[in-house]
Order: sequence, then structure tokens, then C-alpha cells
Amino acid sequence: MTTTDPTEAVVLRLRAAGCVFAEDEARLLVDAARTADDLDVMTQRRVDGEPLEVILGWAEFCGLRIAVDPGVFVPRRRTAYLVEEAVAVTAEGAVVVDLCCGTGAIGAAVASRVPGIGLYAADIEPAAVRCARSNVEPIGGRVYEGDLFAALPAELRGTVGVLIVNAPYVPTDEIAMMPPEARDYEPLVALDGGFDGVEVHRRVAEHAGQWLAPGGHLLIETGESQAALTAAAMSAHGLLAHTSTSDEWYCTVAIGRRPNDCQPEG
Repeated sequence: MTTTDPTEAVVLRLRAAGCVFAEDEARLLVDAARTADDLDVMTQRRVDGEPLEVILGWAEFCGLRIAVDPGVFVPRRRTAYLVEEAVAVTAEGAVVVDLCCGTGAIGAAVASRVPGIGLYAADIEPAAVRCARSNVEPIGGRVYEGDLFAALPAELRGTVGVLIVNAPYVPTDEIAMMPPEARDYEPLVALDGGFDGVEVHRRVAEHAGQWLAPGGHLLIETGESQAALTAAAMSAHGLLAHTSTSDEWYCTVAIGRRPNDCQPEG
């Protein structure tokens, strides 16, 4: 009697659909499916372009299993570099804010590496807030819904040691060129960075100084072509700014520090 390996059939379907990592994805789908019918449906969803992480209900990020719900921005592997840069400037017990948090993966990853932080996260999308709560609240963090700083408790003003932001930075005109799994399944507000990709970064930089503690850091993931603009937005509002790029992660982060002896503009 010949036993048919379901993984092989899934690999063939995924390859035909253009999935680059068909073998890895097939194994994950087979492991997650409860029945043959489940596997068929899940495979078809992936063939149709739905993000694998949404189909599985989770994403691996910085060694953590992060819950991912439909309609929520999926954490990217490259953002591990933003986490690394944030961890490097996060003191034990610091107040950390994950703004535009999506799933809350960034804040959760920093909390897993720096003990005792006070973790807060916020997003404008209700679906993201619900998802982030499932990832952040079990580790003692709090999640708020609203537009950037308007979502945060007023008592955090001037106390934030590290403000981490993965806001959208794709220029509006380039959204149509994004992969379908992002363009068709993730919220536009999590992708569209405005005419040059830096509109949200400017809004964050304008008010960040009011929320950072003296010596506190603002870190924003940005595109290599937008990095100078993101850093300039920080400098324009009194932060000491520079950029850092990782060839390994293919990621660029703009970093601004509030001076110890003055209140930046904003």
C-alpha cells in the first residue's frame, strides 16, 4: 500500500502559485491543518495570495510566536533590526511605547529581552488593537486605540525612555506595486506613508519630544531612500538624529535622542 505524502502535493500547488518558500510553507500548513479538508482550504487561501501568517494565525518574530489576525499588518523579519536597535538603548525598567503597533510584536520582542520595562502600545486600527492586546497584555503591557500620541495616557508625557515606531513608509504611488499579500490583505493605513513615504514620520517627530524623557530615544523603521527625510524630521524638532542600516536585515532605522538639558520643539 502506497502512502501519499500531503506535503508534496501542497508544495506543488504553492510552487505553481509562485511561492518562493513553498517547502517551508507547505510543512507549516500540513502541521496546522486538522483534516484533509482543512489543508485544502488553507492551501487554496495561500494560493490566492493571503498571507501565510494570517492563515496560520501566528508569525515567528524574534523567537516569539506572535498572534496575527486577519486585517492586521504582519510583522516583517527585517523589523528584527528595529528591535535590536531599540534593545541597545532600553534600560531595565524603562517606559517603552510601541506606536503604530500592529500586532504588538515589536514591543513584545523588546520586553522579552529587557526585563522590567513598562510597555505601552497603540494603534489607530481596531483590529490591530484587539490583536495587540492578545500579544501584549499577557506580558503585562497595555494597549490603546487612537491616532498616534492621542491614544496614550497623558501621564506618560515626558516619561518615555524609548519610543519605537514602525509606521507606514511606502509612498502612495508605490502601493500598487506591492505584493498582493500586502496590498490586498493588509490595511491601507498600515502601508501608505503619503506622497514621499514620510508623512507619518513627520507627525511622530513633531510631537515626540513632548513624550520622551530627557535622554530618551525615538526609533523609526524607514526606507533607505527615505532615511534622510525621516532623520531630518527628527532634527527639525530638536532631536539629535542619525540613521543606522543593516545589510543583514535589509532594514534602516532612524534614531533620535532628546537632549538631556532641554525640551525639543513640538
